[in-house]
Amino acid sequence: MTKTIDFIFDFGSPNAYLSHQLLPGIAARTGATVNYIPCLLGGIFKATGNQAPMVAFGNVKGKLAYEQLEMARFIKQHKADRFRLNPHFPVNTLILMRGAVAAEMNGQLVAYTAAGLKHMWEDGLKMDDPAVFAAAMTDSGFDGAALLAQTQDPAVKERLVANTNAAVARGAFGIPTFFVGDEMFFGKDRLMQVEAEVLAQT
Repeated sequence: MTKTIDFIFDFGSPNAYLSHQLLPGIAARTGATVNYIPCLLGGIFKATGNQAPMVAFGNVKGKLAYEQLEMARFIKQHKADRFRLNPHFPVNTLILMRGAVAAEMNGQLVAYTAAGLKHMWEDGLKMDDPAVFAAAMTDSGFDGAALLAQTQDPAVKERLVANTNAAVARGAFGIPTFFVGDEMFFGKDRLMQVEAEVLAQT
């Protein structure tokens, strides 16, 4: 039986970047295939009534400071020391996400995802600027201009919306979300549970 981890992601989530650093190791240890599914975080929030932590918990004393501490611990534990907060955050990821769908249609989604996350959370680029996007993707070995043009393709736009709606229908309310079969896991801190579930289903 093929073992698959569905990874619901948006480049705007730093926790999606951090999850991406661990997923190859989990795949290697379990024999699972990671299925990258680009979805619009804003669309998920709108459909579920969810909010970004800085909005939802902005008035909770100590909450955001603890979240930052927890992230620092995660980064240290997993040696994700290339991570940098993007100085342009929040970045509108619509171009990046449509580009992911285009890359998937071109058979390049995994490599594109790695490049996009690197440009967002290591290089700190303003990836909602079309010129920056095209140049960065060209530097990563893609045809940046062609990808940028594909982001305007109605089929690309429709698939991204469909992915987002399907994720919500499965129960997703935020990113990163993972599915192993019908079992859903939310957040980078659930990755060990994701690994255990893959092994339990073998």
